[in-house]
Amino acid sequence: MTDPNTTDTQDFTLNQDPAPESRAQEAIKKGANADNPMGAGWERKTLETLAMAAITEQRQARRWRNAIRLAWLLFLVGLVWVGMDRKGTSADVTAPHTAMVKIEGEIASGAEASAELVVAAMRSAFEDKGAQAVVLLINSPGGSPVQAGIINDEIRRLKALHQKPVYAVVEETCASAAYYIAVGADKIFVDKASVVGSIGVLMDGFGFTGLMEKLGVERRLMTAGENKGFLDPFSPQTEKQRLFAQTMLDQIHQQFIAVVKTGRGNRLKETPETFSGLFWTGQQAVDMGLADQLGNVDFVAREVVKAEELIDYTRKDNVAERLVKRFGAAIGDGAVRAARTMPGLR
Repeated sequence: MTDPNTTDTQDFTLNQDPAPESRAQEAIKKGANADNPMGAGWERKTLETLAMAAITEQRQARRWRNAIRLAWLLFLVGLVWVGMDRKGTSADVTAPHTAMVKIEGEIASGAEASAELVVAAMRSAFEDKGAQAVVLLINSPGGSPVQAGIINDEIRRLKALHQKPVYAVVEETCASAAYYIAVGADKIFVDKASVVGSIGVLMDGFGFTGLMEKLGVERRLMTAGENKGFLDPFSPQTEKQRLFAQTMLDQIHQQFIAVVKTGRGNRLKETPETFSGLFWTGQQAVDMGLADQLGNVDFVAREVVKAEELIDYTRKDNVAERLVKRFGAAIGDGAVRAARTMPGLR
């Protein structure tokens, strides 16, 4: 005989839903469903993805560190290169040859035609036992009288010390400070169409005082010293200041004239226009005694020096030097900008 209570209990147990834990395990086994949309093993996949991302990030960071280290290594190698190799050619070429030093572009401190680089190149050329003569190949519109004066003085010193001739060969232009240098040579050779001369001195600028008055703009410049701002373009120039500047220019002009007369001697056929600041063709310069004869650098090496092989001693900033200078200039510019934010003296 069956107990009714027992039957009801068994039926209840058989029809009862599985436990929640069993349902979760079954869902994981079967894969994604409404309760588990990410599918089976999503935790593992997520961990793998995060691990790969971390590894990739570490690799990229390591590459950047290596790149930075390599950049610093190249920078240091560049510094060593700058210190050990500044010459345009190898030194002590004992075979007979004509040494050449180029003077191109603006003659100014920091430029390729600066006294620092030109003088260093000339010294190397003169000291080379194989150099029969030194040729200055000039193509310059001029520049700083100070830089030109330093080069001219060194030409005369090196000539006397080494007893070697120096010839200046003009290509396109030899004007102003470039001619200041050229007259230090024993002879000057030009092309018939070269531009030669411009024996004079200038100081240029602008004045905006009249325009400022029309625009109603007031210039507020404070100085300590009566003439500290006399070259300021936004301030009026007094007659006293103008005469002061003119006196200075005249003095430098007379120094230029004295150097030309010393260098050219009795070859110079002086006229009222010789030192007026005018310039002439190469043919006219020969006729006036500003140059000696027509000829190019190959002609001078072959026919005058009698050593046809030309070796270039010109010194130039190499890539490493330019990078170093730009790096230093950037730092200096930052310091200047910082200093300008505070009151200072100039």
